Amino acid sequence: MNRYPLWKYVTVAIALVFGFIYTLPNFFGESPAVQVSSAKVTLKVDATTLARVEEVLQAAGIGHDGIQLDNVGVKARFKDTDTQLKAKDAIERAFNPDSSDPQYVIALNLLTASPQWLTSLNALPMYLGLDLRGGVHFLLQVDMPGALQKRLDSTAADLRSLLRDKNIRHAGINRDGDRIVIKFRDAETRERASKTLADNSNDLTLAEAGQGDDLRLLATLKPEAEKKIAEFAIKQNINTLHNRINELGVAEPVIQQQGADRIVVQLPGVQDTAKAKDILGRTATLEIRMVDDSPGALEAGLAGNVPFGTELYTERGGSPLLVKKQVVLTGDRLTDAQPGFDGQTNEPAVHLTLDSAGARIFKDITRDNVGKRMAILLIEKGKGEVVTAPVIRTEIGGGRVQISGRMTTSEANDVALLLRAGSLAAPMDIIEERTIGPSLGKENIERGFNATLWGFVAIAVFMIAYYQVVGLVSVIALATNLLLLVALLSLLQATLTLPGIAAIALTLGMAIDANVLINERIREELRNGMPPQAALSEGYERAFGTILDSNITTLIAGLALLIFGSGPVRGFAVVHCLGILTSIFSAVVVSRAMVNLIYGRQKKLTKIAIGNVWKPGTATADGQK
Repeated sequence: MNRYPLWKYVTVAIALVFGFIYTLPNFFGESPAVQVSSAKVTLKVDATTLARVEEVLQAAGIGHDGIQLDNVGVKARFKDTDTQLKAKDAIERAFNPDSSDPQYVIALNLLTASPQWLTSLNALPMYLGLDLRGGVHFLLQVDMPGALQKRLDSTAADLRSLLRDKNIRHAGINRDGDRIVIKFRDAETRERASKTLADNSNDLTLAEAGQGDDLRLLATLKPEAEKKIAEFAIKQNINTLHNRINELGVAEPVIQQQGADRIVVQLPGVQDTAKAKDILGRTATLEIRMVDDSPGALEAGLAGNVPFGTELYTERGGSPLLVKKQVVLTGDRLTDAQPGFDGQTNEPAVHLTLDSAGARIFKDITRDNVGKRMAILLIEKGKGEVVTAPVIRTEIGGGRVQISGRMTTSEANDVALLLRAGSLAAPMDIIEERTIGPSLGKENIERGFNATLWGFVAIAVFMIAYYQVVGLVSVIALATNLLLLVALLSLLQATLTLPGIAAIALTLGMAIDANVLINERIREELRNGMPPQAALSEGYERAFGTILDSNITTLIAGLALLIFGSGPVRGFAVVHCLGILTSIFSAVVVSRAMVNLIYGRQKKLTKIAIGNVWKPGTATADGQK
């Protein structure tokens, strides 16, 4: 008797239900939407923003299909793209009256139209690649002069620390354009400093200037050092963009250099375009500066007379703050940033870890400025925001720093994400942004779908005609394989491309090949005179080894493509590897479960509807033993 224990039937049933549920969202399509998210770390989107969006749409006479608030922002659904575009313009005018300093990111988006009960199960549709549905395209311009200035600012801080360690007194170190100016009060000290810097800074060209009481040492970067910085800026920014996109969970991104100072970013099938633009467009770097608390300075700044060497900012709570322009520490010294909580107050905080040089500099700063305020700023696109401005209570060593104060858990996560993703070596601006359509057109989608569909139909007709009832079982197992494969791709939120469709077609061929091996093995056992029940059992048992060996070798090749491939090759490999796993399950487990249900309970089985079985020396027999 060929019978499965109950748990195997339950397993097959659960797999089929799983496949149906997670495949279902792909049939509901997507709804056009407008997403509102914050363009600044210190500005957050909440229920008040949702109410404001609703008011703007109502005032403009624009209907919507629902507005929701999540951890990304406010999303409003619309019935068609025309309404979506009108809504975007209305919201843009209301939320960003000053286009030069946008407070919010207003972006077009696509949201799944799946029912709420499916979404609650995390059942979402597959992403489609640029060659099927399109995606978001960014062209970023890298600010090379900004990279050099940033390097000079960092170098100035290092020189300040170096001269302090060597006990060489100076009258000030500042960056003046593309050079660093170090002032001295006597020639002997300048000579000592020049020799020390020459021994410790190979990238600088030193020149003496001034006379009398105005003695200076001018440090400029060597041409080869500038070239190296430019190359590093591109590579570092590309790596940083990769890290940030990985944090977003975007599948198969394309990030590559274009020309000498531009980077192309393509995010195929991305739905959360606003968040992608926000993360990629932000050139935020961490800067630590001292607060100017001298008497009358803040009042003068508020009156319009900002003291020289300072800038006027607003704290998170709205209080004005006068911050010195001199940067004492930058995000280049940051090695890690993690959200957490303050050990004393239990408030949300961000825990920073500095490298050895940064730890030494920070220790010196805190030791020399106990009792003074220190501002921690995020500089984005040339504009700074004060994250917090704590009072230095004691010297802080060890390279572990905590940012806290009037910060929510979501804000702590956002700041940590931005800083952990890596500091940009140079500022970048988005000079081109577009949501592009399929590069190969809808015709290719239809052709790929039709190729898979008609291939499946052709296989089904052949299998049923050649193997009869057992062939029908094989076709149902093949359909199960396709169902499970699409469900896995949807669950993993993989991006489906044209190579992925090709891999699905290949998977169908390989899956039916396993069933052909099983069916032919059953026929062989019947030709050898074995009873039908025994032939079924032996057919599956003996074919399993061959099926497993062939699929394992193919899986090894697929894993090699997955590990060493990139772009379309990697997309093909993902579908191919998953297809191998689902094909083994469907061909062996699912098909045998159905065969056992059909034939396994018949005690006196006399024949199997498996087509013509040829026996030596006799006429053809229809599944007879």
